[in-house]
Amino acid sequence: MAVVALTKANFKEIIEKNNFVIVDFWAPWCDPCVAFTPTFEAAAAANPDIVFGMVNTETDPSIGEYFEVNQIPGILVIREQAGIHAQVGEIGAPAFDEIIKWARDFDMSPVRAYYQEQAKKAN
Repeated sequence: MAVVALTKANFKEIIEKNNFVIVDFWAPWCDPCVAFTPTFEAAAAANPDIVFGMVNTETDPSIGEYFEVNQIPGILVIREQAGIHAQVGEIGAPAFDEIIKWARDFDMSPVRAYYQEQAKKAN
Protein backbone atom coordinates (compact mmCIF):
# COMPACT_ATOMS: atom_id res chain seq x y z
CA MET A 1 0.00 0.00 0.00
CA ALA A 2 1.22 3.48 -0.79
CA VAL A 3 1.79 6.03 1.94
CA VAL A 4 -1.36 8.03 2.67
CA ALA A 5 -1.31 11.80 3.06
CA LEU A 6 -3.13 12.36 6.34
CA THR A 7 -5.02 15.61 6.69
CA LYS A 8 -7.58 17.09 9.04
CA ALA A 9 -10.22 15.88 6.57
CA ASN A 10 -9.26 12.17 6.62
CA PHE A 11 -7.22 11.54 9.78
CA LYS A 12 -10.02 10.42 12.10
CA GLU A 13 -11.57 8.14 9.47
CA ILE A 14 -8.23 6.45 8.70
CA ILE A 15 -7.58 5.82 12.41
CA GLU A 16 -11.09 4.51 13.04
CA LYS A 17 -11.22 2.20 10.00
CA ASN A 18 -7.75 0.64 10.33
CA ASN A 19 -6.45 -1.40 13.25
CA PHE A 20 -2.78 -0.58 12.69
CA VAL A 21 -1.56 2.84 11.55
CA ILE A 22 1.90 4.39 11.70
CA VAL A 23 1.99 8.17 11.37
CA ASP A 24 5.01 10.20 10.32
CA PHE A 25 4.85 13.86 11.39
CA TRP A 26 7.07 15.88 9.07
CA ALA A 27 7.54 19.22 7.32
CA PRO A 28 9.10 20.00 3.93
CA TRP A 29 11.72 22.33 5.50
CA CYS A 30 12.91 19.60 7.91
CA ASP A 31 15.92 17.89 6.32
CA PRO A 32 15.87 14.85 8.67
CA CYS A 33 12.15 14.45 7.90
CA VAL A 34 12.73 14.51 4.15
CA ALA A 35 15.68 12.12 4.53
CA PHE A 36 13.43 9.66 6.48
CA THR A 37 10.70 9.59 3.80
CA PRO A 38 12.33 6.83 1.65
CA THR A 39 12.74 4.67 4.79
CA PHE A 40 9.08 5.25 5.68
CA GLU A 41 7.98 4.43 2.12
CA ALA A 42 10.10 1.25 2.08
CA ALA A 43 8.55 0.14 5.38
CA ALA A 44 5.08 0.78 3.92
CA ALA A 45 5.92 -1.39 0.92
CA ALA A 46 7.28 -4.16 3.17
CA ASN A 47 4.28 -4.10 5.53
CA PRO A 48 1.14 -3.93 3.37
CA ASP A 49 -1.11 -4.87 6.30
CA ILE A 50 -0.26 -1.61 8.08
CA VAL A 51 -1.48 1.82 6.99
CA PHE A 52 1.41 4.29 6.80
CA GLY A 53 0.40 7.93 6.78
CA MET A 54 2.25 11.21 6.71
CA VAL A 55 1.07 14.43 8.36
CA ASN A 56 2.58 17.62 6.99
CA THR A 57 2.77 19.74 10.14
CA GLU A 58 2.89 22.91 8.03
CA THR A 59 -0.41 22.33 6.23
CA ASP A 60 -2.18 20.47 9.07
CA PRO A 61 -0.73 21.80 12.34
CA SER A 62 -3.85 20.94 14.36
CA ILE A 63 -3.14 17.19 14.13
CA GLY A 64 0.36 17.63 15.52
CA GLU A 65 -0.96 19.97 18.21
CA TYR A 66 -3.61 17.42 19.23
CA PHE A 67 -0.93 14.75 19.72
CA GLU A 68 1.44 17.28 21.32
CA VAL A 69 4.09 16.79 18.65
CA ASN A 70 6.63 19.41 19.65
CA GLN A 71 9.53 18.10 17.59
CA ILE A 72 9.85 16.54 14.16
CA PRO A 73 10.51 14.10 12.70
CA GLY A 74 8.04 12.23 14.85
CA ILE A 75 6.49 8.79 14.58
CA LEU A 76 3.24 7.72 16.25
CA VAL A 77 2.22 4.07 16.27
CA ILE A 78 -1.53 3.52 16.63
CA ARG A 79 -3.21 0.16 17.14
CA GLU A 80 -6.95 -0.19 17.58
CA GLN A 81 -7.25 3.61 17.89
CA ALA A 82 -4.75 3.74 20.78
CA GLY A 83 -1.37 5.40 20.51
CA ILE A 84 1.06 2.77 21.78
CA HIS A 85 4.42 4.34 20.89
CA ALA A 86 5.79 7.75 20.02
CA GLN A 87 9.28 8.26 18.65
CA VAL A 88 10.88 11.66 18.15
CA GLY A 89 14.04 12.41 16.23
CA GLU A 90 15.98 10.76 13.47
CA ILE A 91 15.95 6.98 13.21
CA GLY A 92 17.35 4.62 10.63
CA ALA A 93 15.69 1.74 8.85
CA PRO A 94 16.91 -0.96 11.30
CA ALA A 95 15.51 0.94 14.30
CA PHE A 96 12.26 1.63 12.49
CA ASP A 97 11.94 -2.07 11.62
CA GLU A 98 12.39 -2.91 15.32
CA ILE A 99 9.65 -0.44 16.28
CA ILE A 100 7.30 -2.08 13.77
CA LYS A 101 8.18 -5.55 15.06
CA TRP A 102 7.64 -4.42 18.67
CA ALA A 103 4.29 -2.83 17.75
CA ARG A 104 3.11 -6.03 16.03
CA ASP A 105 3.87 -8.01 19.19
CA PHE A 106 2.42 -5.43 21.59
CA ASP A 107 -0.15 -6.96 23.95
CA MET A 108 -3.38 -5.05 23.31
CA SER A 109 -5.28 -6.82 26.14
CA PRO A 110 -5.03 -3.90 28.61
CA VAL A 111 -6.21 -1.47 25.92
CA ARG A 112 -9.17 -3.67 25.04
CA ALA A 113 -10.04 -4.05 28.74
CA TYR A 114 -9.92 -0.27 29.14
CA TYR A 115 -12.23 0.20 26.14
CA GLN A 116 -14.68 -2.35 27.58
CA GLU A 117 -14.64 -0.63 30.96
CA GLN A 118 -15.31 2.75 29.34
CA ALA A 119 -18.18 1.27 27.32
CA LYS A 120 -19.77 -0.10 30.51
CA LYS A 121 -19.52 3.30 32.21
CA ALA A 122 -21.16 4.95 29.21
CA ASN A 123 -24.21 2.66 29.42
